[in-house]
Amino acid sequence: MRQLYDTMEKLAGKDSKTERPVKDKEGRPITETQKRRNIWVEYVEELLNRLPPSNPANIEAAPTEIPTYVIPSKTEAISKVIG
Repeated sequence: MRQLYDTMEKLAGKDSKTERPVKDKEGRPITETQKRRNIWVEYVEELLNRLPPSNPANIEAAPTEIPTYVIPSKTEAISKVIG
């Protein structure tokens, strides 16, 4: 659906998507495609490969038995009525 909307906007001459420049750590814009990819790889690796938090969240474990209500099947309900 989004692709259809974007295509309609382009055909109408309302292409408003502007590509924001990728910047290196010093804030300089990167224009070469391969360098941009390398910057993204470096960013994601730094984001994912970090130390665990020093004070983890205190989350209680869920109860092992959760009460459930099972709706009887139509066959069981009919059998009870018929007897």
